[in-house]
Amino acid sequence: MLSDKSKRCERYLFRVWRLLLTLVLTLGVTPAHAAVTKEGAQGQSLTVSQSSVSGRKTVTVSGKGFDETVGIYLAFCKLPKSGAAPTPCGGGKNLAGIGDASFWISSNPPPYGANLAIPFQPGGRFSEEVTVSERIGKVDCRKTKCAITVRADHLREGDRTHDIFIPIKFTNKKK
Repeated sequence: MLSDKSKRCERYLFRVWRLLLTLVLTLGVTPAHAAVTKEGAQGQSLTVSQSSVSGRKTVTVSGKGFDETVGIYLAFCKLPKSGAAPTPCGGGKNLAGIGDASFWISSNPPPYGANLAIPFQPGGRFSEEVTVSERIGKVDCRKTKCAITVRADHLREGDRTHDIFIPIKFTNKKK
């Protein structure tokens, strides 16, 4: 039979263990690859399925609440200085309108963009698979900050009010 002192010690250790377990579960459950959401100036939101990757990776990027009258570019780019447009960016559109690191999303493109732009879904929504990689041309995204970016398209080139940036961090490859 345990003494009163042993019982108190056992209860104390159990409470400490329970507290530590609660802390670990509360603070440590968000994995590095968890989705990240950022709000824009007009209440729109941009979500990236994971912001920490290793090597070349495809991430799901979705948006909602975007102004459907304003076309946007969604791209993986070097993170710009405040107030500047993101550049350089990966990908680009070919004549078939297919890209893997950049997309033109517009529900009202000019006639020349009718087959290149992807229309918004109702509610200013979109969802695209964006390829991110450690390099954008000569830019090494392991040394220079790069991000999933949204900005107004070329019809509103200087309009920075639609900019949203979610940085992507490159980690060491798992063996």
